[in-house]
Amino acid sequence: MECPHLSSSVCIAPDSAKFPNGSPSSWCCSVCRSNKSPWVCLTCSSVHCGRYVNGHAKKHYEDAQVPLTNHKKSEKQEKAQHTVCMDCSSYSTYCYRCDDFVVNDTKLGLVQKVREHLQNLENSAFTADRHRKRKLLENSTLNSKLLKVNGSTTAICATGLRNLGNTCFMNAILQSLSNIEQFCCYFKELPAVELRNGKTAGRRTYHTRSQGDNNVSLVEEFRKTLCALWQGSQTAFSPESLFYVVWKIMPNFRGYQQQDAHEFMRYLLDHLHLELQGGFNGVSRSAILQENSTLSASNKCCINGASTVVTAIFGGILQNEVNCLICGTESRKFDPFLDLSLDIPSQFRSKRSKNQENGPVCSLRDCLRSFTDLEELDETELYMCHKCKKKQKSTKKFWIQKLPKVSSYSVPQARVQWHDHSSL
Repeated sequence: MECPHLSSSVCIAPDSAKFPNGSPSSWCCSVCRSNKSPWVCLTCSSVHCGRYVNGHAKKHYEDAQVPLTNHKKSEKQEKAQHTVCMDCSSYSTYCYRCDDFVVNDTKLGLVQKVREHLQNLENSAFTADRHRKRKLLENSTLNSKLLKVNGSTTAICATGLRNLGNTCFMNAILQSLSNIEQFCCYFKELPAVELRNGKTAGRRTYHTRSQGDNNVSLVEEFRKTLCALWQGSQTAFSPESLFYVVWKIMPNFRGYQQQDAHEFMRYLLDHLHLELQGGFNGVSRSAILQENSTLSASNKCCINGASTVVTAIFGGILQNEVNCLICGTESRKFDPFLDLSLDIPSQFRSKRSKNQENGPVCSLRDCLRSFTDLEELDETELYMCHKCKKKQKSTKKFWIQKLPKVSSYSVPQARVQWHDHSSL
């Protein structure tokens, strides 16, 4: 969204000496000293942790909002400016007063200048760190001492997931999500959920097939699964409880047959987001989940207002521009997204016989370039121009206004045929 508070909130010089030393992505919170999810205030350049760590960045904003009766007007105006901050890893900008990510800039382009300065600091720190590591690796004696402990080479203890029939589609997504550090840490640090309903009040509850839908918690079972994967106490873990909850709230995935992994990920993220948000307008959480369980996966988790760790990690903003070819009127719209469906460009879709050699390789860059290319709309998709007061020929172009921290892309299966010998 376009934020109206930038002019009063972005006050620091792009190359301010107040910035901490070192790599911005590893800056520490000035309160708790955590280096997870650091955010820098664009008013005073102080660094605090994000809301999914200890929330000191938000508290910094809240502490600056003081009642009019307790301070002079000038003091109130000065302290009420700390509303906009920047993620030190993704360089996305967020306004706490708007409670949304920001896509615009000040008239002087200060936000972009700060972003470029942080990127330069990050690149400089990365170059210095790479040079230091190269020097360490050149010393083979030191390198062997670092790798060996008590005469044996150390290794990370990884835990696998048992296949419950044809559930490898689910296991692949769970393993992928468990290796997204910020996302995984958030769930692992959540307190255990006690599902109380009279008889079970005050004691731990376990999911069984005799329980009703109202007693299941996807967030709790997902949390327990991630904890089990990273405990390292067993070579394989069976996610039966999580699979049971998935059956309850996502009927499309009932049974032990193979399913589409990407579709499962979208449903999973949608329902995690909804459950983390809680109830809306007096509607219970379970009612929301049941209502949405039969809907197709969409970007519904980016709406309904409140942000969660799901939208913070996977959420991006897509800019859709439509231009009338008659009067030149431009229409611009911003849409949130959790993933993008990309098409394979036409030049890579030529069908070849099985005897022919492999065709050209289609890269993700090619698909993204095709997705953002300027496109003239067909006669069946004429744009209703508000200036011309009628449907007119027009062009359409997509821009990825804000990249998510973790991007997810899909290619329609109809475009991937066995007889297509081009590679993706």
